[in-house]
Amino acid sequence: MVIVMTGVRIELNRRERAMLRAVAAGRGVLVSSCEPALTIDGCWCDHAAVHNLLAAGLIEKEHQVAYGQPTPAVITRLGEAVLAEATEHSRRASGA
Repeated sequence: MVIVMTGVRIELNRRERAMLRAVAAGRGVLVSSCEPALTIDGCWCDHAAVHNLLAAGLIEKEHQVAYGQPTPAVITRLGEAVLAEATEHSRRASGA
């Protein structure tokens, strides 16, 4: 799914959208490292998808923590907007 907002094109696959929803629901934890890792409900997520969500500014750490330490993952305002648009797009596509 491609979402264009204020001239910015954000393309998310199903896995990334599911991860974004889980973070929005408070189920994600980021572990600080040179390439942060994300767990959802204690299970490690796809590193490429995590990188994409972080690089796009859709999720972030709740707190700055020391290297190797966990902190809750939170959805950003942009992430909330993208998630809302994705939900609306899915609703329209299903004819609801």
